[in-house]
Amino acid sequence: MNTYKVYLILFATLLILVTPLKAQEKTALKDYKVLFVGNSLSYSNNLPLLVSQAASDKDIIISTEILAKPNYALVDHWDEGELQAKIRSKAFDFVIVQQGPSSQPEGRKLLFKSIKKLHQICEENQIKLAVFMVWPSKQYYQTFDKVIKNHREVAEKYNTILCPVGEIWKAHFDKTNDFEYYSSDGFHPSLKGSQVAAQIIVDSLFE
Repeated sequence: MNTYKVYLILFATLLILVTPLKAQEKTALKDYKVLFVGNSLSYSNNLPLLVSQAASDKDIIISTEILAKPNYALVDHWDEGELQAKIRSKAFDFVIVQQGPSSQPEGRKLLFKSIKKLHQICEENQIKLAVFMVWPSKQYYQTFDKVIKNHREVAEKYNTILCPVGEIWKAHFDKTNDFEYYSSDGFHPSLKGSQVAAQIIVDSLFE
């Protein structure tokens, strides 16, 4: 057997050995578990499922859980204690948290207070924290810039991932004057609005 054939055999053997390992590594790197925390803005239209579907388009596997109740702020979840227990279980790669618009001083204060605590506990348990920026109702559209500002500042202060859904919604509204992302109540998302939110969340987590 000449030297050239020996090299070919060795190269082919190396490919056989390495390729399965690379495939396993790729699968492991793209399989995540995500906890959503919030209120009806998160569970409307089954947002976690929409996020899983949007991720699958990028060959990313996401399984989800949600901890959300009507009219809840993050402080309400914290006071009940279930949120901390889920984080300490170390079962999640990401925790995505959502409060109301938080445009007013009291809402901003609660947002910063809650994110400070959540940042600390997520860091202790090696989980990435993401802040889901929402939007005001159409009735209070004039507060939109404060919603964006407060969410951007809290994410920067505590070095969290920011999912700038509200900001991208506003850019769409201002450009088109089409408010299709709102449902008929002028606050909760339409299915289209939730689908857009899901895509933004996936892009924020993985790009």
